[in-house]
Amino acid sequence: MSLRELVVLGTASQVPTRHRNHNGYALLWDGQGILFDPGEGTQRQMVRAGVAAHDLTRICVTHFHGDHSLGLAGVIQRINLDRVPHPVTAHFPASGARFFERLRYATAYRETVVLREAPVTGPGVLASPEADADAAQGRSGRPGWDSGEGAARVPFTLYAEKLSHPVEAYGYGLVEPDSRRMLPERLAAHGIAGPDVGRLQREGELRGVRLEDVSEPRRGQRFAFVMDTRLCDGVYALAEGCDMLVIESTFLDEDAELAREYGHLTSGQAGRVAAESGVRSLVLTHFSQRYSDPSAFAREARAAGFEGELTVAEDLMRVPVPKRRGG
Repeated sequence: MSLRELVVLGTASQVPTRHRNHNGYALLWDGQGILFDPGEGTQRQMVRAGVAAHDLTRICVTHFHGDHSLGLAGVIQRINLDRVPHPVTAHFPASGARFFERLRYATAYRETVVLREAPVTGPGVLASPEADADAAQGRSGRPGWDSGEGAARVPFTLYAEKLSHPVEAYGYGLVEPDSRRMLPERLAAHGIAGPDVGRLQREGELRGVRLEDVSEPRRGQRFAFVMDTRLCDGVYALAEGCDMLVIESTFLDEDAELAREYGHLTSGQAGRVAAESGVRSLVLTHFSQRYSDPSAFAREARAAGFEGELTVAEDLMRVPVPKRRGG
C-alpha cells in the first residue's frame, strides 16, 4: 500500500522552545521522501520520528535563514554515514549556494553518497516524470529514473514559486499526474478482466473498447510547502487546488504589521489563502515563541473562512495526505 504523509519534525520559528524544535518536515510519498527546511536538530528529530536517512530522495530548502537550514550539515553527514544507496537531490535558492557549500562541508566526513546539487534559479519545474525520462534514457537506458543507479522513479512534478522575504526564498509544489480510475462494473459488462485490464490501460483500446468507456478521470493529488513570506502571487500559485498546504503562520492577526515588516504571514492570512484557493487540508506551522496558546492560530484560520481539514502542527506529528478525490 502506498504511503503519503507529512512527518512534522519541528514547528518553531526563529527561536526553538522547550516543546518546538527548529523547522523540519518530511513528506513521504510512494517511496519518495522529500525533506523540507532542515533546521538545527533535524537529524535527532528524524530519529525520534522514525524517519530514516534511507527514506530521503530529495532535500528542499526554501531560504538560507538558520532555522530553515542549519540542520543541513548533520542530515547530509547522516545520509553519507548510513550509505544511502540512491542519489539524493538538493534544491535551494541559487543565491545561497555558498551557504549550502559551507553547510555541506562544515566538518570532515567520508562521502559515500551521490548528492546532486540542483540550485533554484527562478520559478518553474524542478523535476518531472517526463524530464527524468529524457535525461535518464541517455544515462542508463532505463526510462523514467532520476539520475544514478538505484534512484526511485519520480512519480510527480516538483516546481518552485518565488516568495517575498528579506532574502531570496522559494516555495515548493508537488503535482501528481492525472490518471483514470477503472470501473469494475463497466469492465465486467465488456468482458474485460485479468491481464486485459492492464493491456487496455497501456494501449488505450482493446477489442473495440476504449479506456474512457470503462474508467473515469481521477485528478492527481497536489501538495505545497510555503514558508517565510509575505502575501504574494507565489503563495496563491502554490496553494491553488491543493490537497495539502503546509504554510507558515508565524504571527497572529494582531501583529499583522510586524508580520509584513519581517516577511511573514499571520494565521488569518494563511486561512484566507487556503479558503480562496480551495485547499482541502491546511497545516499551520512555524510559530513565534511570543504566543502561548496554539489554539489561537486555528481560531483565526477558521475566522478567515477556511472550512476544510485543519491542523495546528506539533513536533513529531504525522498528518496523512487526504485521499484522492473520486477514490
